[in-house]
Amino acid sequence: MRSNKMNKIMIIEDDPKIANYLAAYISKYNFQVEVVEQFDDIIDSFQTTKPDLVLLDINLPYYDGFYWCRQIRNLSICPVIFISARTGEMDQVMAIENGGDDYITKPFSPDIVMAKIRSQLRRAYGEYAGSQQERVLTLDRLKLYPERHELHFADSSVELTKNETNILELLIERYPRVTGREDLLEKLWDDQAFVDENTLNVNMTRVRKKLKDLGINEAVETIRGSGYRLNNVWKEQQL
Repeated sequence: MRSNKMNKIMIIEDDPKIANYLAAYISKYNFQVEVVEQFDDIIDSFQTTKPDLVLLDINLPYYDGFYWCRQIRNLSICPVIFISARTGEMDQVMAIENGGDDYITKPFSPDIVMAKIRSQLRRAYGEYAGSQQERVLTLDRLKLYPERHELHFADSSVELTKNETNILELLIERYPRVTGREDLLEKLWDDQAFVDENTLNVNMTRVRKKLKDLGINEAVETIRGSGYRLNNVWKEQQL
């Protein structure tokens, strides 16, 4: 993982007491912290700051955190941790489906927040980035770079979210075998308590779209009652 001094944490929280408390606590660990104060155009602040991780509340002025997380996902794959007083299962499912990586409920322990920040930074950027050889998963002309969150095919490439990367990593590793739904859920989330069947379906739809963006259609087959299988439909196109 990159040095803490290079890691920027953006806090999007409209309660100034909570925002300042988080900022002061996180800053003690030599992270750079940016607290958003204008909530009408959060994306402008995001693009200016270019954070490595975002702490995001749900209840915000103008638009809620789910909306802003979707906007962030259009620009970046940086980890997003929701911090909210909402404790319902559906809120946590929606956080994941809208691009979030983790969920913390209020009131929270600052030590838990720091542990989750470090965990997400390790996952996103690699604990030993730059000191180890980069992993590449290859299936003919299809190449997945897990640490970069990138999928390459022929001369084209697309950027992936963390969940999309995890799904494709498992599908390629299991090829040509079927990958079970339980295996995919375990790969995506450490705690499956707040994940329903629709959550995996949504993420699989996004994976299919990313493959389609590369010109690969119908590569992911649904095996009813079992899971999914990656079919090398592009192999026949090779010259």
